[in-house]
Formats: sequence, C-alpha cells, structure tokens
Amino acid sequence: MSEENTTNTTPPQDPNAAAGQAQNVQVMLDERELRTTYTNAYRIHTAPEEVVLDLGFNMANPNQQNPQTPQLLFKVTDRVIMSYVNAKRLAMSLGQLVKRYEQQFGELPLQPGQRR
Repeated sequence: MSEENTTNTTPPQDPNAAAGQAQNVQVMLDERELRTTYTNAYRIHTAPEEVVLDLGFNMANPNQQNPQTPQLLFKVTDRVIMSYVNAKRLAMSLGQLVKRYEQQFGELPLQPGQRR
C-alpha cells in the first residue's frame, strides 16, 4: 500500500465541519486489486442519480455477415458508475490534464487518422 496526498478523491463528510472549510485528509492508496485495461472507446449512459461509463475498444467485427460493409465491434471491458458530482470532478481533472499536455506538445487532433 502506498501513501498519497491528493485532491481528486471524495473524503467522507464531517457533519460537524463548517460549510466550505477545507479539510486536510491523508489518503491511503491500496493498489492490491488494481488491473490495467486498454481502452480506445467509451459509451455514456445516464440515470437520475448516476453516470454510467462503459469502457472498451473498437475493433473490426470478426463475425460480420456482409464483407462489403465494414463493421466495427465495440467490445465493452469495464463499466464505471459514479455520481454526477464525481463525473464533474473527473471531467475537470481530465480537461486540466489535456490542457497541460497540449501546452507542452501541441493541440491533439480529434479527427480519425490524424496523427501529431
């Protein structure tokens, strides 16, 4: 287990803490059950209280019926379910990460086939 101070986790709320007061929380990181998954595709579902994020990868469909029409198969490997608050925090963190990357290495293209 490793120790890390971080701001992108949600500590339990202390009902006695003053509203808006920052808390210093030490986060213990347990990576014993960590698994790494490659993803090049995602799908988002929503519900009134949560966001469902399916992760996986696109690949040519090995069982396509009509070889004249190319097909992609989205193989879903993982599903992440989170609250809207945590989804917003994740979106903000990813936005900051990409912004820093692009400041250092240049803008990332969004069109398929374009490489930097």
